[in-house]
Amino acid sequence: MPRLTIPLLLMLMSNLVSSCSQHEAHAKDERLFELRVYYPHPGKLEALHNRFRDHTLALFEKHGLEHVGYWVTDEEESKLVYIVAFEDKEAKELAWKNFIEDPDWKAAYADSIKDGRLVEKIDSTLLRTTDYSPAIMHSVADPARVFELRTYKTTDGNLPNLDERFRSATMDLFEKHGATNLVYFHIAEGEPGAEDTLVYLLAHPSTDARHKMFEDFRNDPDWKKARAASEEAAGGSLTVEDGVSSLMLLPADYSKIR
Repeated sequence: MPRLTIPLLLMLMSNLVSSCSQHEAHAKDERLFELRVYYPHPGKLEALHNRFRDHTLALFEKHGLEHVGYWVTDEEESKLVYIVAFEDKEAKELAWKNFIEDPDWKAAYADSIKDGRLVEKIDSTLLRTTDYSPAIMHSVADPARVFELRTYKTTDGNLPNLDERFRSATMDLFEKHGATNLVYFHIAEGEPGAEDTLVYLLAHPSTDARHKMFEDFRNDPDWKKARAASEEAAGGSLTVEDGVSSLMLLPADYSKIR
């Protein structure tokens, strides 16, 4: 093992401080986040958008559901995907209870489903930001960007190793090749997947730019080096087979991130 001289130690410390300053220069966001996916009945997506624009968004604000962003999946049968935030789990439960019981919501809901229910089912996932996640910023780009929600399932015990690879290498390489790191999450404590799941959101200038970004990223010698080093240290792949999924998203016109 090579001897660590004083100059080498100083260089390593400087690199560590530089890395930390890029991704940990702000206080960790301690809020509880909820990722919700709505599966509209065929032909009901626009009616669902109208209900959100005309009623739901204002009622969310009234009852303490903080808007993060709203998107639709870029596919033939689009789904509505959105993220809201709460101070904590108790605040979440109270906010949803008050929202559902609000007479204005009941009236808006009843009116919206006169010709049939809008939503077939809803998925909900509770999330916490990682210590290296950028601060969530509402921003509107012109032209509008495309977004990508990515989920990684790690091999046993390797979520901390995956976090370190993102913290020290992956995020910088994403930015180098044209993606924007928006937010990084773990599944909230006590929820299924809390020990082995990373969920994060990227923005890209366009779909074509997204494809080129990942092609360049995967061919980058720095990425190959970082991946090899992390897998050697962990004794194998950090993610399970088929453990990486991607969902392409387009921003809703009422989203504060688009």
